[in-house]
Amino acid sequence: MNADERRDYEDLAEQMRNQGGSYDYDLVERAFDYCVKAHAGQKRFTGEAYYNHPYNVAKILVSMGMDSQSIAASLLHDVVEDTETTLDDVKSLFGEDVAALVDGVTKIGRLSFTNKEQQQAESLRKMLIAMGRDIRVIIIKLADRLHNMRTLDGMREQKQRDKSVETLEVYAPIAHRLGIRWVKEELEDLALQHLDPIAYAEIENMLSLRKDDLEKTLNGILERIEERLKETMPGVEMSFQARVKSIHGIYRKMYLQGKNFEEIYDVYAIRVITDTVANCYNILGVMHDMFRPIPNRFKDYISTPKPNMYQSLHTTVLSREGVPFEIQIRTAEMHHTAELGIAAHWKYKEGVTGSDKKMEERLAWIRQILDSQEATGDASELVRSIKVDLSQEDVFAVTPRGDVINLPVGSTIIDFAFAIHSAVGIKMVGAKVNGRIVPINHVVQTGEVIEILTTNQAGHGPSRDWISIAVTNQAKAKIRSWFKKERRPENIATGKMELERELKRNAISFPENEFSEYIEELAKRFHFSGGEDFYAAIGYGGILLSKIMPRIREDYGKRQAAAKPIETKVIKPVLHSHSSSDGVVVDGIDNCLIKLSKCCNPLPGDEIIGFITRGHGVSVHKRDCNNVPRDLEADAERDRWIAAHWDNVRTETFVASLEILAIDRNGLVLDFLTLMQNMHIAVHSINARPIKNGNTITNITLSAESVEHLRSIIVHLEKIQGVFSVERTNR
Repeated sequence: MNADERRDYEDLAEQMRNQGGSYDYDLVERAFDYCVKAHAGQKRFTGEAYYNHPYNVAKILVSMGMDSQSIAASLLHDVVEDTETTLDDVKSLFGEDVAALVDGVTKIGRLSFTNKEQQQAESLRKMLIAMGRDIRVIIIKLADRLHNMRTLDGMREQKQRDKSVETLEVYAPIAHRLGIRWVKEELEDLALQHLDPIAYAEIENMLSLRKDDLEKTLNGILERIEERLKETMPGVEMSFQARVKSIHGIYRKMYLQGKNFEEIYDVYAIRVITDTVANCYNILGVMHDMFRPIPNRFKDYISTPKPNMYQSLHTTVLSREGVPFEIQIRTAEMHHTAELGIAAHWKYKEGVTGSDKKMEERLAWIRQILDSQEATGDASELVRSIKVDLSQEDVFAVTPRGDVINLPVGSTIIDFAFAIHSAVGIKMVGAKVNGRIVPINHVVQTGEVIEILTTNQAGHGPSRDWISIAVTNQAKAKIRSWFKKERRPENIATGKMELERELKRNAISFPENEFSEYIEELAKRFHFSGGEDFYAAIGYGGILLSKIMPRIREDYGKRQAAAKPIETKVIKPVLHSHSSSDGVVVDGIDNCLIKLSKCCNPLPGDEIIGFITRGHGVSVHKRDCNNVPRDLEADAERDRWIAAHWDNVRTETFVASLEILAIDRNGLVLDFLTLMQNMHIAVHSINARPIKNGNTITNITLSAESVEHLRSIIVHLEKIQGVFSVERTNR
């Protein structure tokens, strides 16, 4: 090691000594030295020596109190992937424990949202499996991602955005579920800084402008609180802190919930850290006597911990100056867990392993996500499961027996029923909330007492519509699983009907003998034993037609091309064609006005036909338009119908309208617009109106390049939380 490298190691060793605890300094030093030599000559995208990255990852892990093996593995986490070092080399030099961690991080290191969807699914699945075996793998990966986000400015702009989206969708939710609050908040803030720099700067500026006045106010409040508590509770061990809400946390409330800065009551918070749970509640009483509490702003996370084991009392009060602020009251142990989450309880040195019962309970959500993916390899479902099921905001509802059920915000009665037990969800016929009958799409709110009404009637089961109403992936997977097991004949019939309808809509037809062979071929390609299993998977939702139709269209095109006979050169009369400004080619007519019919609003990719109007040129309709006769030969005006097709070189966009049925909630329209912006879709108009049962209908007029492009937009819209259906309209 040269002087700079030696200084870096000494800084790391000093940080370990200051952290306390027992470390294997020899192991860490050997790992540091090997890292420097293995990456010699390599540079990061920032231009600095590559070893600086694993070195900084190791420093992050030391600050989290992680063990020597984790620190050594973080120093070596890129050597197998980026150098000539093999996993066997790592095992022989540093032991099986370190090698297993390096292997786990290497396997998930290629998680990418620009690869094919199957590769995305496999990368995510590998990450979850690695987490289930040893949770230290993902803690190292979180530290790796955190340092990459801190140094993101060295990448090109699009790469910055891709990494930021990936961070918000996958890594921040996982950090939240593991309870590592400061990592979660820093990842979110860094991602937001690159995804919406204007909003980030605006919030940062608002905090900066209020900083001096509010620091003075908060310090005054802290002094008064400390004085009162020492007076009323002498001898009780207490410490005090002030904290400011993260910029991303403020952003979510301002831009996604539509609140003004002044309407966010927990921007500023004061923490009181004490010794016992009893004293937490005693302090709460003193605070409510000292300040005026704001109604409905008290949360008891001590008696009802969050899924990530976070515990604290939260109450929002008003100061004498009229400034709303939050008071958080917790024990020292709760505070340690709130800051470091699962890393706060790391006891590998004492022999507690991943097979420990308490550890298994805390990591049960990993198995839930993996189990819910058995029916599908769809990467977007995996991402959706992490985004929704690991939601950073939860609601807490209660069964009549007093059991508390935690669910992501936006969850429905269906999600509640399946969270209790699969059998309860399957037998559900209705529900009561606080004693009143509610529809099954009722959105669960914190504090509600929910009674699920069930039946023992033989053969009763969920409706297929429940899949689109449910929010959690757990509920959706259980519903699909039930249909898969209990409704096989119905699934086969439904799947066959849906596939045939989709083939017809895409003008795809096979001879009867070829069709059966092709279905068997498709079934094998998607790892099914036969055509019936393939149809059944479509029927119960294990396979999405929107995902497989592009491949079927491609196959059909190849078959059609191969089946065309070799044409001999034949002299044919010249048939004039005329192309309109809308990209339509009409054969046999020259120099004629061509316009798209407003009754069906055809798009490129739709099967079309022309109608010769009197004095107004040719009007182009979709072939399945209500104004086009099914049997042209029997139509009285059959001579006026004429063949038309789309110009293949057409690249301009076309206007289309969509109608979206969804649960009415704050931020829904903003989610639609954010998706449109991310997909670079031009939106011409948007209109939302509430309907009965707490739902809403939103009409969007936008530009699409083709039918395929529009289908892609629809698929993405259907994945937004609370959306039941998206239909194309002829507005």
